[in-house]
Amino acid sequence: MGNDRKLEHIKLTLDSQTKLSEQDRRFNYEPMLAAHPEKSDLSIRFLGKTMRTPIWVSSMTGGTGVAKTINSNIARACREFGMGMGLGSCRKILFDKTHWADFNFRDEIGHDQPFWANLGIAQVEELLLSKNIQAVVDLVGELRADGLIVHVNPLQEWFQPEGNRLKQPPIQTIKELLDQVQLKIIVKEVGQGFGPESLRQLLSLPIEAIEFGAYGGTNFSKMEMLRGDQQKLDASLPFAFVGQSAQQMVDSVNQILKENPLPACRQLIISGGIQNALDGFYLTSKSQLPAVFGMASAVLKHAAESYESLTGFLENQIQALSLAQAYLKINPESHG
Repeated sequence: MGNDRKLEHIKLTLDSQTKLSEQDRRFNYEPMLAAHPEKSDLSIRFLGKTMRTPIWVSSMTGGTGVAKTINSNIARACREFGMGMGLGSCRKILFDKTHWADFNFRDEIGHDQPFWANLGIAQVEELLLSKNIQAVVDLVGELRADGLIVHVNPLQEWFQPEGNRLKQPPIQTIKELLDQVQLKIIVKEVGQGFGPESLRQLLSLPIEAIEFGAYGGTNFSKMEMLRGDQQKLDASLPFAFVGQSAQQMVDSVNQILKENPLPACRQLIISGGIQNALDGFYLTSKSQLPAVFGMASAVLKHAAESYESLTGFLENQIQALSLAQAYLKINPESHG
């Protein structure tokens, strides 16, 4: 057996070479300070609940043929691993319960894990203007959700052929929503993140968390651009490359905290461009506010394949997090 392993090593030697240019300089590797992790404590108190794993999952889908299976797989995995779940846009079920089963997963996820509804800023603005904001309260209540995620997506709405036109700045809509309902609110972007001034204003509001939806992951504005004709695409495509990365946003929030160490909002969901557990470990460790991280597109891919594919993926990510916690320290000189 030992000889077989040695022979395998010889065959893999050339493929196992690393280059200095590939070195991950975000971390100092400390091999002397911990035993192999057996059962690491990765838990975090977040959104009023204890998450056993600091991973947040946004389902991103609903009202399509396979959505119920995908969302059910995600909800079951969140319960199994102790993670939080944000639904895809609930617009389809606001006044029509045809697709209700694609979103109704409180029983699957259980009451111990965060489970949040989701609406776009355009829908919230419309409901406020029509004085029908009670519909949002009813939606959250009927889903037995912990609160409402409002996704802010002005560029996506602009480029979407069927998109809505915002009549007022999103920050004003969020303030009006907070004034009129007692719901817990999270505000997120959808692929281009928030600049420093937007973050500063959001941190000053009594919302539960900011979800980054940063540049570098799935970009819903670009998705809508690709649905248009070539002439429109040529004019609009440069907008697909503007935005803030998750690293830039962590740095911005940390800088804002130097000016205001006690903001009204004190939790972050770091999402957008998170490729693996080490990315998430690094950014949540760098954050001066309590933070979890999201990997929506990777989770969605495995959830669409099967529950076994999803749990296998998550088990590997959790093992990587445990290993990082044991042997990696943030390099204070690193900048992402």
